[in-house]
Amino acid sequence: MLNLIRNEWMKLWHKKATWIMVAVLLLILIGISGIMKFVESSFEQPENQPSWEEDAAQNQVFLKEELANPNIDDATKKQLEKDLAISEYRLEKDIEPMDPTGREQSILDSNLMLSLVVLLSVIAAAGIVASEFSQGTIKMLLSRPVKRWKILTSKYLTTLLFALALTIISFVASLIAGYLFYDSSGGEILDYRNGAVVEVSYWGRVLVLYVLQFVGVIIYTTFAFTIGSVFRSSSLAIGLSIFLLFVGTPIVLFLSKYEIAKYILFTHTDLTGYITGNLYVPGMTWTLSLIVLTVYMLLFLVISFWSFTKRDVTA
Repeated sequence: MLNLIRNEWMKLWHKKATWIMVAVLLLILIGISGIMKFVESSFEQPENQPSWEEDAAQNQVFLKEELANPNIDDATKKQLEKDLAISEYRLEKDIEPMDPTGREQSILDSNLMLSLVVLLSVIAAAGIVASEFSQGTIKMLLSRPVKRWKILTSKYLTTLLFALALTIISFVASLIAGYLFYDSSGGEILDYRNGAVVEVSYWGRVLVLYVLQFVGVIIYTTFAFTIGSVFRSSSLAIGLSIFLLFVGTPIVLFLSKYEIAKYILFTHTDLTGYITGNLYVPGMTWTLSLIVLTVYMLLFLVISFWSFTKRDVTA
């Protein structure tokens, strides 16, 4: 199996398109940071800008007003209470928040750029099987004394390794951009756990957000891999995956008031909401998300392996 994965890995990186994707990823990530910093520096800061303590005090007033609204739902009320407790703790302990224009916040938010990794991983996953059919090399590949399921497994694991490599590259590029264009601002991250406010490790939070975002990368990569394997068309797999990537969130928001929204795949592709508190559908739980994602992943993989191992090969 390791030899099969090694061969697929070498074939993937032998393509010029792979190196072009990596170059585009680096260019976009570092370029966007530079452009954002340039835009920020072009705006003059107001002379009497309020301190973080004043902002926190105003935020507390707003949160208390929202909590006084009798029409808010339980999930919103719970989140507002957490935000208020964190704000009060920050003022009481004199713990400065991170500057939204500083290096630390820039690196913390860089996990959002993994949507680029999704796009590139989808392209690789969609073509790794379909290209064998379009180029006519599938019969030669299957003529080897290796079971079909092993061949498909090696291709699938290669796409996941490629997605992981792009994620690591994305993280390193964000670090480089952060240190190139932004100044350190300090500040601490606070969280509300088990009825108490706690201070959170900065790099631990960065790592957790990247890991949770990577779950979404795996889901979309697996979906593209399945479509490419079943329909043997990379263009269909890429187009459909990217389409669902962009329309998934609007669909969930549109159906968020209905129970069925909890069982839609796109509701669970962004697990960072459990950390940030920005969940699309109220009443979500970690257990539900893990169950839904597991069911969809198994469905995708079963369809892929059944189609590849049982269908006749015509190339």
